[in-house]
Amino acid sequence: MVDPLAAQHALITGAGGGIGLAVTRAYLDAGARCTAVDLGATPPADLQALIASHPQQLQYVCADVTRADSIAAMVASARARFGTVTVLFNNAAVFDLAPLLEADERSYQRIFDVNVKGLFFTMQAVLRQMVADGARGSVINLASQAGRRGEALVAHYCASKAAVISYTQSAALAMAPHGIRVNGISPGVVDTPMWTQVDALFAKAEGLQPGEKKKAVGLAVPLGRMGVPADIAGAAIFLASDASAYITAQTLNVDGGNVMS
Repeated sequence: MVDPLAAQHALITGAGGGIGLAVTRAYLDAGARCTAVDLGATPPADLQALIASHPQQLQYVCADVTRADSIAAMVASARARFGTVTVLFNNAAVFDLAPLLEADERSYQRIFDVNVKGLFFTMQAVLRQMVADGARGSVINLASQAGRRGEALVAHYCASKAAVISYTQSAALAMAPHGIRVNGISPGVVDTPMWTQVDALFAKAEGLQPGEKKKAVGLAVPLGRMGVPADIAGAAIFLASDASAYITAQTLNVDGGNVMS
């Protein structure tokens, strides 16, 4: 398709790098107007470059998805510039790990505040706007292969991503009468800047050398490598476009064959 998202206004959270940045770039190339959201007062350099090359098509909004007032301001800013948000790429997330008997409330609270509360209330705010404006749109929630199974060192994160899959299903059923589709993407191991942190945490917990965990998980993928952010972008365009018009309540595995469902 030529410009499959030409009529769409996409809001992308966690757009400052990694998967969020790759999807923002892909949505722009597919013709969408985009509101890119992240925590920083100013966009990171790569996002600044995208804004400079797409000044009529892309804006940046600073927002904290753990705060209701910030979410409301984010959606209002998006709507004021480009009209009704018709695609939400709900991507903002954090990661942490610890042995089960050492996992603490601080880590639990941070993970669930961003990955669950932030995702749900961002989705709710955008959906309210779609319904009020009579828009037929698409929400794409970022889950993870970690939401498909437990992991001994990653209990909080796994549970948060399982909640993403469940909320995706419930929201899809609630929104179906409005012609709004809600789906998820479940990436496997993706080589993003966050993996430096993930690798360091596993190295400490498992007594590994830096880089060992990252190499091992890449080799364990059936397709033989870690994913890259651009691997997620194709699925993100598909689920935002009319090519997936009869798909809702699904969470698509994009993981090189790690999970079969």
